[in-house]
Amino acid sequence: MRNDSDHDPRGADGERPLPEKPLLPIEARRAAAWCLVALLIAAVLALGVWLCVFLSAAVTPVLLALLGSALLGPLYRRLVAIKLNRSLAAGLTCAVLVVVVGGAGYIVVSALIDTGDQILASLKDAAKDLSKTFGAAGTSLDDLATNAKSLVGKFGGEAASGLLAGVSVVSQFIAASVLALLLTFFFLRDSGKAVRGLHDWAPGNSAPQLERMARRGFQAIEGFMRGTTLIALIDATCITVGLLILQVPGAAGLGALVFVGAYIPYLGAFISGAVAVLVAFADRGLVIALWALGVVLAVQVLEGHVLQPMIQSRTVQMHPATVMLAITAGASIAGILGMLLSVPLTAAVSGVLHELRKHYAAGSASDAGSDSGDTGPAASAASS
Repeated sequence: MRNDSDHDPRGADGERPLPEKPLLPIEARRAAAWCLVALLIAAVLALGVWLCVFLSAAVTPVLLALLGSALLGPLYRRLVAIKLNRSLAAGLTCAVLVVVVGGAGYIVVSALIDTGDQILASLKDAAKDLSKTFGAAGTSLDDLATNAKSLVGKFGGEAASGLLAGVSVVSQFIAASVLALLLTFFFLRDSGKAVRGLHDWAPGNSAPQLERMARRGFQAIEGFMRGTTLIALIDATCITVGLLILQVPGAAGLGALVFVGAYIPYLGAFISGAVAVLVAFADRGLVIALWALGVVLAVQVLEGHVLQPMIQSRTVQMHPATVMLAITAGASIAGILGMLLSVPLTAAVSGVLHELRKHYAAGSASDAGSDSGDTGPAASAASS
């Protein structure tokens, strides 16, 4: 006969067996799940970075075009607001971009060329003076200043040969600049089409949220570019005027160096300020060097306590540690170009994450409101 106790999980005595105890507690399993998520995110990010580096010839013009569009986007919108054709407005904006970037580049390069030898000679003299006090450290500085041009040429040649075989640096730079300019034109003119395409291709009802995230990221890049350019201009002007008053040689070139270095937050200001102080120390002595240091520190205090809060606090809010980590990561990936692009891209990612967090916070608040509404007077009246 069939014995029901053989198929009854409770057994012959009518009692259920105790469930098996899991090997790991719930806290350990949750930690393992979060670690797996973190590893997946890190793998996706690493793959994305590798693809960007592998396709740098195409990615770099796209990023430069985004920066150019962010810098002169307000001008394009003003031209469209006065009923100007979009193509014509984008073309005029690109022409202004060429004039602004080309003029600024010409001023910076010519200033550095005109005063570069003088600055290098002053650095060499400063290194000799330091070598009398610090010994081997000053000697190494002297060697670095003496061989600065040969080192730049050597490293520049190695970088050029590693990019594209048989193509010169000048032609590569021109091709990337032309491509970036054309992409800037299309980004400005077809921004509305891009938004409509986003709505067409977005899954489900996610199009409005994706549009808000994209706009927030681009607004962060706009804020960084406009704010940094204005701050760089003010810093370079103040330091150049101060060095001219102190009669420091190569003041125009040092001001140009300050302007370029301002696009690399913290690190660029430190390097350009240190060069200015060393040049003042070599040519004008310790007292003038201390005055030059005071000028540099005063400008940095003005930037940190007045310019940054007034200009960039509304659009770009990043902790200095985040900025330094972004610069370090950019330098390790793409050198100087990575240092220049890392901070605006980090600002864009920060803006997107802020918008995403606000979206989920609003969603959780609405869910909580609906849950509390179910137990309110309306719910009790409906149930009665």
